[in-house]
Amino acid sequence: MFATSNSPTRAYADIGVETGVMGANPHKLILMLFDGALLAVAVAKDAMRSGKIAEKGQSISRSIDIVNNGLKASLDFEAGADMAQRLAGLYDYISARLLQANLRDDQAALDEVRGLLQELRSAWEEIAKDPSVVSVSKPAK
Repeated sequence: MFATSNSPTRAYADIGVETGVMGANPHKLILMLFDGALLAVAVAKDAMRSGKIAEKGQSISRSIDIVNNGLKASLDFEAGADMAQRLAGLYDYISARLLQANLRDDQAALDEVRGLLQELRSAWEEIAKDPSVVSVSKPAK
């Protein structure tokens, strides 16, 4: 499931993430996706400041992947059509801003994305407390 690593610390972290995923409900999985995207944005910003071009690109690509293939792909357009459409549009905007940040070394774009992701994560955290409020994500299989 995860790439092998020579670092015992990395291996331990991978096991922790895998264990968290296996025991998580759909709302917790969405929160984990937000956490992963936020972490990747933070790493990208640090790499951008340090002039580590490859690391910046990898981290931004990881963020885009999480947004498109995790968050956006989990939207359930049947259960929450209007909200799912709005979130899909917002996820597209976030992906575009991440791409712009990568191409232009735009720290302000990363800050904007971080703010949007944090706000969305906070909303999902509230939803996780009372899932009956809204359901726009597909159940985990």
